[in-house]
Amino acid sequence: MKKIFLMLMVVTMATSFYSCRETTQEKTQDALESIGKDIETNAKKAGEKIEAGAEKVAKEIDEEVHNTDDVNGEEAADDLN
Repeated sequence: MKKIFLMLMVVTMATSFYSCRETTQEKTQDALESIGKDIETNAKKAGEKIEAGAEKVAKEIDEEVHNTDDVNGEEAADDLN
């Protein structure tokens, strides 16, 4: 009787450890996918901000080259932002 009870306990423990391991793998995989999506989203946002900054710099350079940056000897209002 002790052997049967001991065998059942071992099988139950082995099954529970195995199922926990699968759950952990699934959670890890889900977390990795979420991290990947976050990285992709933030990289896109950073790219958009860099592009907007580059456009602003290009505009400022164009204004300086064509002497349209100063209005009545003062900086244009768009430079204050």
